[in-house]
Amino acid sequence: MHKTVKWTAATAMASLLILATACSSGNNETNSASDSNGTTTNTTNTTNATDTTNTTDATNAGNGGNAAAEADPYLGKYDPPITLSSVRIINDTFKFMEGQTIDNNMWTKALEDKLGIKIKYDWVVSGDQPGGQGEQKMNVSIASGDLPEVIPVNAKQLQQLQDAGELEDLTAVYDKYASPFLKEILNQDGPAALSSATFGGKLMAIPNTGSSMDGAAMIWIRTDWLQKLGLEPPKTMADVLKISDAFTNQDPDGDGKKNTYGIAMNKDLYGGFADITGLLNGFHAYPKQWIKDANGNLVYGSVQPEMKQALGTLQELYKKGQIDKEFGVKDGGKEAELTTSGKIGMEFGQMWNPLFPLVDNKKNDPNAQWQSFPLVSNDDQPVTPQVGFSTGQYFAVKKGAEHPEAVIKAMNLFVETGWGETTTPENYAAYFTSEGFEKFKMMPFQAWPSRKNLDIYLHITAAIDSKDTSKLNAEEQDNYGKIAAFLDGSSKDPLGWAYERIFAKEGSFKVIDGYVSGNLLKMTEFYGAPTPAMVEKDSNLQKREIETFTKIIMGDSLDNFDKFVTEWKKLGGDQIAQEVNDWAKSK
Repeated sequence: MHKTVKWTAATAMASLLILATACSSGNNETNSASDSNGTTTNTTNTTNATDTTNTTDATNAGNGGNAAAEADPYLGKYDPPITLSSVRIINDTFKFMEGQTIDNNMWTKALEDKLGIKIKYDWVVSGDQPGGQGEQKMNVSIASGDLPEVIPVNAKQLQQLQDAGELEDLTAVYDKYASPFLKEILNQDGPAALSSATFGGKLMAIPNTGSSMDGAAMIWIRTDWLQKLGLEPPKTMADVLKISDAFTNQDPDGDGKKNTYGIAMNKDLYGGFADITGLLNGFHAYPKQWIKDANGNLVYGSVQPEMKQALGTLQELYKKGQIDKEFGVKDGGKEAELTTSGKIGMEFGQMWNPLFPLVDNKKNDPNAQWQSFPLVSNDDQPVTPQVGFSTGQYFAVKKGAEHPEAVIKAMNLFVETGWGETTTPENYAAYFTSEGFEKFKMMPFQAWPSRKNLDIYLHITAAIDSKDTSKLNAEEQDNYGKIAAFLDGSSKDPLGWAYERIFAKEGSFKVIDGYVSGNLLKMTEFYGAPTPAMVEKDSNLQKREIETFTKIIMGDSLDNFDKFVTEWKKLGGDQIAQEVNDWAKSK
């Protein structure tokens, strides 16, 4: 039986690691049916995901064979069981409970017990970073044609397999076997995830979705310094520049020395702690992002005129001593040391910054207080914070596989166990996060709701107002407990402060909620596999971009920006732009 229910995406937060790295991704304007309260009308399975075995076994006994799998296309159990081959790319953060391995753990057992799917890995490799051992091993398998039935790939590898005709068309399989719940999750971050796996109108893989909204930039400011200097939170870029000047020149730390900086920056410019993406967005400049111009063509944000104006402002800040003179040799970790030691009072960052490094500043100085604020504009036009494409992995099926639907049924189980209407705190603890283990990593086939963390914020703030925690699940209860203990003074744990700065009323997700409610997030317009010219030339172009922009900030002529744009076009930029626009037209 299935029924229509009210479903809220944030029934759990997977772990501290998931929060801190969501960012995903990667890193969007969603096409979710969610209303302003963060609730979504959705159809989902009413069978408890922890207890499907009994119901499906009964059906099997009556019908024989795999009748149950067809009677319930979403979570029906194969009888007799089937064996599904795949491969795994793991990393050093995979920790196994006693007696368990990547081949034998709570998820491989659940897949067999609940769905009748036995997982067999052709190979397991550690090293999931771009260009790492896992990607290299997968490239060898693709080149040799030695492929498992379910093939976990990145966008480039997906394109290669599609071009080679190696993949099963999953269009009809997806329509029939993906639960309404899974379909809602796969569309929650907008249509781009499924579109990126669609070729010629055919769905050739299932995306492992993430959250682009979690990567939106915001301004983090030491509000204790604001209050000490009699300043208000910024509403315009001019206000940001005024605060930066005051934090540099008005001795906000009270030590009688001119040893503080207005704005934190790191040598990589984009990404990590204290990048400048949010500041650039305030000038309507979008670094490393493909955007639409007035004619509807895709153009590269880093070479648009708005970037020059933003660089000019950064150059002035650097000249005035409001930016660390040594930022050009400091990565995010080194720049964080200045922040934790109380020498920086403002940075353009992301929602997770209280966990690193702001909590360490709080430990060093209990009076330090940080708060996030929305990005501000340099003119009378609203800021549209850029967000990246949050899908980096796909699950494709080898052409001719006997059970192409099996991977989709496994993903149904994953999302129902984690966030479905039938899940329980005990169920979540058994398969996601508890006892210090990130158990969800054992599941080979995953997809994540993009609104997960935003809805956690909405639920916790509602519980803080009502004092009613009965509607919070186990993970939300845990987060609420940390925050409540910090707010009532019963706990001095700095992590309670960090969670409060993220999920409570004035937390960072208040900013993200405003972006989403206002439909302000600016999603990248290109989400395909790297084009041929990108593969050949983009690395060099990006290196030149960072070098040129860093030198301009540190004092080179601002006109060098125009020279860079000319070089960028000649050295492959125009070719890349043509390929990107050809891709857009093909979609």
